[in-house]
Amino acid sequence: MSVSPPPGAPAYDDALAAKLAAALAAKGPSYVPRTHHLVGPGKTRPKYTNRLILEPSPYLLQHAHNPVDWRPWGDEAFAEAKRLNRPVFLSVGSSTCHWCHVMEAESFEDEEIASFMNAHYICIKVDREERPDVDAIYMSAVQALTQSGGWPLNVWLTPAREPFFGGTYFPPRDGARGSRHGFLTVLRELSETYAKDGERVGQAAKSLVEAVRKDMEAGGGAGAVPGPAVLDETVAYFRRAFDTIEGGLRRAPKFPSNVPIRVLLRQYRRTGDAETLHMATLTLEKMAGGGMYDQLGGGFHRYSTDARWLVPHFEKMLYDNALLVVAYAEAAQVTGRADFARVTRETLDYVLREMTTPDGAFYSATDADSEGQEGKFFVWSEKEIEDVLGAGPDTARFLRYYGVSAPGNFEGHNILNAAHPDEGEWAALAPARAKLYDVRARRVPPLRDEKVLAAWNGLMISGFAVAGRVLHEPRYVAAATRAADFVLAHLRASGTGPSGLAAGRLSRSFKDGRAGPGGFLDDYAFMTAGLLDLYEAGFDRRHLEAALALADETERLFGDATAGGWFMTSGDHEALLAREKPAYDGAEPSGTSVALLNALRLAAFTGDDRWRALAASAFASVGTVLSNRPMAMTEALLALDWATDHAREIAIVWPRGARADSAAPLLEALRKTFAPNVVRVAVGEDDVAALAKVASFVEGKTALGGKPTAYVCERGACQLPTHDPAAFTAQLPRPSR
Repeated sequence: MSVSPPPGAPAYDDALAAKLAAALAAKGPSYVPRTHHLVGPGKTRPKYTNRLILEPSPYLLQHAHNPVDWRPWGDEAFAEAKRLNRPVFLSVGSSTCHWCHVMEAESFEDEEIASFMNAHYICIKVDREERPDVDAIYMSAVQALTQSGGWPLNVWLTPAREPFFGGTYFPPRDGARGSRHGFLTVLRELSETYAKDGERVGQAAKSLVEAVRKDMEAGGGAGAVPGPAVLDETVAYFRRAFDTIEGGLRRAPKFPSNVPIRVLLRQYRRTGDAETLHMATLTLEKMAGGGMYDQLGGGFHRYSTDARWLVPHFEKMLYDNALLVVAYAEAAQVTGRADFARVTRETLDYVLREMTTPDGAFYSATDADSEGQEGKFFVWSEKEIEDVLGAGPDTARFLRYYGVSAPGNFEGHNILNAAHPDEGEWAALAPARAKLYDVRARRVPPLRDEKVLAAWNGLMISGFAVAGRVLHEPRYVAAATRAADFVLAHLRASGTGPSGLAAGRLSRSFKDGRAGPGGFLDDYAFMTAGLLDLYEAGFDRRHLEAALALADETERLFGDATAGGWFMTSGDHEALLAREKPAYDGAEPSGTSVALLNALRLAAFTGDDRWRALAASAFASVGTVLSNRPMAMTEALLALDWATDHAREIAIVWPRGARADSAAPLLEALRKTFAPNVVRVAVGEDDVAALAKVASFVEGKTALGGKPTAYVCERGACQLPTHDPAAFTAQLPRPSR
């Protein structure tokens, strides 16, 4: 199979052409690339193939048949730019990004634009999910230039990797989408400026590099370790900004992460303030009733474009669903509400059904687009629903409950939503939903990004583990265990390790049997948290041991021994323009925030004051941002709530030779109690000594009188042990109200 170079690109040498052709041939006869430039019988063969065909990333493979001569990020590309004295055009995005698809179709598939790019630039594509370090640096540069950011992220660099211009989406030509300057004009002007005014380019690059380093290397600014007043101030801010009708903040678009549900639940536990609980529950109600929630299949879309949670951006991200599952499970535990438990189950069942690999790990995301249209897979006309369900009162009931009308609520179609959720109505309409789901399943589905990311799997392991524990669903704990086993087997190096990593190192990603680059702070931190949650759900000692091993590795690779806290990249990582110390929680929590809570939990499990000291220095390293802008690090407030509470250690021990279910009444009492700032162990007397090597506070604990026994302790000082579930419940940390 021959491979043609894209227009304007130098001819491939024989070795590279053969390598690209072999990679294309390996795709098999059924492979039909997603491109406008197909040739051959039935138009099944790509006209162009670039170096991205050699990459495992689904996003890079989407661009492997563009006429742009794309290269992956690496020294080879920058060396070529230096040799040819050309600027670098860097484009960063992800496989499920709607506007990335738009720009690809409009510009990167355009042969005139591609020819100019190939003749005047070295062009690099980066998957932001595989290389969040690269994305973060150049996003910082674009935000410094434009005061905004997003994807696709398009940046012009010198061969020294220094940015001198950038932006997000560019329309292809002047006048397109109302623009004054289109992408082709920008390419021409910047190429001319680079060639004729190198001094000006160098000054712009120097200025941007300084801004990037100032933004990324400060880590939020050192300050005093904050106290509990920060929690009160944060909740007061959300109270002022809260949308009392629709939940969330008074703004559009609305993101789930804009309101930290878990912080509100902890503040309610501390203070008994009913309004704080109301902010959490109203937001959860409205999100689950709106179009942002998939009413047929379960799971949440990315965000709502409006203030009513009605019209979503239709992509589904693994991390959003993982974080929301924990929030809904905790809310179900606090309130006892069946609807919150149902949404938790529906979301996890969606992940098991549609986002789980055959080996038990979790895929990354699904696209917003299907057949080239955003949301087409998910929306319905009134007639389509009537054709499936038939005429009659049950159909009318469905249409009324889910807000379906002939005009529709989204571009002439309907996004199903329940403006006034009712569990009785929801149950009655289950048969109708099942019929519609079956019909929808026969539509052309959105693309699924099937790479396995360590960080996002860690978040979803936490989701399954927490829900399994709170809802007493062993199948969810089993799913979390399978995923953890996969990550530890395939993304944690043994021997020489994947991608040349040293033995024991964690990889960022896994796809098609190949492990990706070395893991970042969030990979280590999120997986550590997932393993801790999994231990507390299933009490398998190996998960606690694995969590401790990962946490130790985190300190060695990412810890800042001088100023406290953690870097995003390891000390032996590729040298970039800056080494970020994350101090911002966005749609995903930062590795800093999660590592903080991990350190506090490990201090309680192990009794090792080293972890407390690490947490204290990390708090101090972000003290300024937590004191002045706590809304920027809301996930870190979970750690602050722990650090300013009386955290407890809880142990349940059953007699030697007995089964774990002999302690079921005590375990049930623990399961029902919302006690976020505790560590939990449950163990038979046979295994106490082995567990005590990791969880020191369990040492010497026995099943008194040959009966399952519960211990509630604080820094090793324990209350009277008890066999009685009611007495045990009374000893558990209670709300202060």
